[in-house]
Amino acid sequence: MSTDEPKTDAQWRAELSPEQYRVLREHGTERAFTGKYWDHHANGEYRCAACGAPLFSSSAKFDSGTGWPSFYEAVDAQAVRERTDNSHGMLRTEALCSRCNSHLGHVFPDGPPPTGLRYCINSASLSFHPRD
Repeated sequence: MSTDEPKTDAQWRAELSPEQYRVLREHGTERAFTGKYWDHHANGEYRCAACGAPLFSSSAKFDSGTGWPSFYEAVDAQAVRERTDNSHGMLRTEALCSRCNSHLGHVFPDGPPPTGLRYCINSASLSFHPRD
């Protein structure tokens, strides 16, 4: 976790696009098959669009058929934190950036080996950095 002072709502609004703000700070969800990374296949690292923290590697990305970028594991155990989300009448596990507490998406227990997890992540919450 960063030792910097938390950003104000006005700072987040100034730094993020309206869609990023809606997803990252208001816990929104983009429509399936609309985000720029759902069908993205380049090698590299996916980082938090809000703070730049490394979150997922392209080597852990898979096609879940859901229309959102899906990963079977985070880049490390501390990159993504989880919390219970019972909004919208459902019980789910929310995925958040450990560094800035931004909403990324949700984690489901229906992913492929080796973890059996599916991190279903909004493209708006990610930035992509190709490997050299």
